[in-house]
Amino acid sequence: MYRWLILIVAAFILYKLFIGDRGRKKDKEAESAKRMAATGEMVKDPVCGTYVPADADIRVRDGDKVFVFCSYECRDAFVKRLEASRTQQAVSHAKEGEHAGSGQA
Repeated sequence: MYRWLILIVAAFILYKLFIGDRGRKKDKEAESAKRMAATGEMVKDPVCGTYVPADADIRVRDGDKVFVFCSYECRDAFVKRLEASRTQQAVSHAKEGEHAGSGQA
């Protein structure tokens, strides 16, 4: 009987140690990410908001800006959104040109 009680108490203590350690590790990683973002070592992914190293390999250059991504999925979503906004701008500029051209005739 006492064996089971001791075994249960030991298991409970180990469980609490493991969960507590995991929580501290998670907090430490979050603090590290904040510190790296503040110093410029980390940048925010424009699609999902994840902080990634500024020298990460997945990048897109748009004019003078360089965007860094956490995954190829985020990069592809950003490129699609960028192309859609450019297409929409081109269409709106073309419509403005039509309206301006028809008013002068």
